[in-house]
Amino acid sequence: MVPTLALALTGRHTLNPAQQTPDHLLLSMHEDYIATVGLEVHCQVKTESKMFCSCRTSFGEEPNTNVCPTCMGLPGALPVLNKAAIEQTVLAGLLLGCTTPEISKWDRKNYFYPDMPKNYQISQFDLPLCLGGDVSLPDHSYPKDYQQEIATPGKSIGLTRIHLEEDVAKSTHLENSSIIDFNRAGTPLMEIVSEPEIETPEEAFAYLKTLQQILIYGGISDADMEKGQLRCDVNVSVRKRDTEKLGTKIELKNMNSISAVRRALHYEIERQIKVLEDGGTHDQATWRWNDDAGVTEFMRGKEDAHDYRYFPDPDLLPVRSGDIVDRMRAHVPELPSAKSERFERDFEITGYDAYVLSSDRALADYFEAAAGASSAPPKKIANWVINTLLRHLNEDDLAPSASPLAAEKLANTVNLIEEGTISNNQAREVFNSLWADPTRDPAEVAKDLGFEPADTGAIDALIEEAISSNPEKVSEIQAGNEKLVNWLTGQVMKASKGKANPKQVTDSIRTKLLN
Repeated sequence: MVPTLALALTGRHTLNPAQQTPDHLLLSMHEDYIATVGLEVHCQVKTESKMFCSCRTSFGEEPNTNVCPTCMGLPGALPVLNKAAIEQTVLAGLLLGCTTPEISKWDRKNYFYPDMPKNYQISQFDLPLCLGGDVSLPDHSYPKDYQQEIATPGKSIGLTRIHLEEDVAKSTHLENSSIIDFNRAGTPLMEIVSEPEIETPEEAFAYLKTLQQILIYGGISDADMEKGQLRCDVNVSVRKRDTEKLGTKIELKNMNSISAVRRALHYEIERQIKVLEDGGTHDQATWRWNDDAGVTEFMRGKEDAHDYRYFPDPDLLPVRSGDIVDRMRAHVPELPSAKSERFERDFEITGYDAYVLSSDRALADYFEAAAGASSAPPKKIANWVINTLLRHLNEDDLAPSASPLAAEKLANTVNLIEEGTISNNQAREVFNSLWADPTRDPAEVAKDLGFEPADTGAIDALIEEAISSNPEKVSEIQAGNEKLVNWLTGQVMKASKGKANPKQVTDSIRTKLLN
């Protein structure tokens, strides 16, 4: 047992992190083992003030400036409930199909850590705000390299509960010391607990991505993992396939990116299997993921619920939720999955395009506004939004909600193509000019760039010249090789110096040669 213990504590046996890839690990996993994963997602609720005091919740301010006697746990300071945080948590429950009990209460979770000045956390134990619910996993929410190999398409992950609590302070660990910023202490924090129904790292990835998207859609949280607004604890165990009893649970603490959760699970599942295969055992414990080294590392033994000595908070009354639930139903938006299905059905676009367009609420609204303002097929608008608008947004590091170019301007640009005023290539130049100066009119920009439509008679003469100069190509087209129509179109476009409308040229050539 001694060698096994040393092996487990280091977490570095036989695996070379530098050589590991998800595909490699999938192949190397033992077929006779099953992994079981449950996730505890901690999400900061978007409110103006903290959970039990009036201090601001703004991010990035000077350390230890948004504090008061209440969130610092000073003697005699009493908590006051944040109504907005309760409403937002109930809304999250509605979005995720949870039920909200009529009465919810507050409890003290007792433990000592420097980031929690009261030496207890106000949380919820046996009567949380939300129970049950689930998260459905769309195929496109899985990692791209896994979407062709989804083990259980259409799978949903059940939820155990959602409870509301206060966040702790932010600790920064230096070489020989730690510093603490109490600005975060007391921020409203939802904990969303899944059932242990996740079986692969890729399902965990899809679950987190979908959950994050829903929370942002509902305006409940910005869910920015880089800012610590969304954090995740991963509970994972392995067992023999012919064994019903779950294996010993290992917790991976405070994961701060969705891709890191996937990497950590691949490593940890393989590590746990290796320990068992070598004849060792696991003790319930908390580990951490070292993303730089690509390994999990032992932190401490894991506590059970009774170790926290929960008891009802004597300073806070229970909450009756009936009126809150009724009020928040009016704020439930169309969720991404439903919006994606509607886009695919009503606009006749691909499932992938519908997923991309519905992945961000502001982007979805932009697409619908542009499609409604354009005479072009919605598919063409979707292509422009996905391929052109998103590229510019990414290059300028802008969210769709911050797009400088209004949806109507994009629609009017595409309309110029449909009208035969400009070509696709010319439209891209118009778009670039509009991106630099969004106040201008697309038609005006096109005119200033010299993209006025060529004389119809002149273009027709160029078409006739192209036909008469290429009798062999014409014969092949008339014999059935219609792809050469595009070649003739290219000749006309060169001769017109790009001023001709390619669609109109192609239609004219087809009429002359094939009708």
